[in-house]
Amino acid sequence: MANNTYYDPADLAKFGDITDFQEAMGKKFFDYYAEVFKEGALTAREKSLIALAVSHAVQCPYCIDAYTSDSLKKGADEEQMMEAVHVAAAIRGGASLVHGVQMMNKVKEKTM
Repeated sequence: MANNTYYDPADLAKFGDITDFQEAMGKKFFDYYAEVFKEGALTAREKSLIALAVSHAVQCPYCIDAYTSDSLKKGADEEQMMEAVHVAAAIRGGASLVHGVQMMNKVKEKTM
């Protein structure tokens, strides 16, 4: 039985092909992307861990795949990587909960 998924892991290797249908914008994106991931105030390892956390927050399986490998390559260990994922989960959960204030405000407006 085939293990079909919506996301094909082989597509990750095709990321560079996004320039095929719009070369100018694709090139600008990749130039920006390369600049963002250069060492600066943050190390390459720190940027990779941030990318791993964001990948989980936006739920991109391609990014999770890429930045799991990249984080390992840049010297992060499993504990650091999981901690980054927990940071993403806490922020994502907190963002949902803080929006509850809007609901509470509306309830108070309607019932008071």
